Amino acid sequence: MTLDDLSTAKSRVVGFKQTKLALESGEAKTVYVAKDAEKHVTDPILQLCKHRGAKLCFVDSMIMLGKSCGIQVRAATAAIIEE
Repeated sequence: MTLDDLSTAKSRVVGFKQTKLALESGEAKTVYVAKDAEKHVTDPILQLCKHRGAKLCFVDSMIMLGKSCGIQVRAATAAIIEE
């Protein structure tokens, strides 16, 4: 999965809280995590990905992840969700 897949996804969530909810409900298909995000934010998401079996993709920066999601701010995590 690439950032283009995230950019063109019909259904996605952005941010820690929304990504966490999507993982907990089993809707997250692919999760994107920014490498420069703080560990206390990314560690719970990484654990949930492992537990739920979601695909995991790392992105170089929070700025890049935010832009790929079409927002003007940084994002630590995002996910493509099942429709």
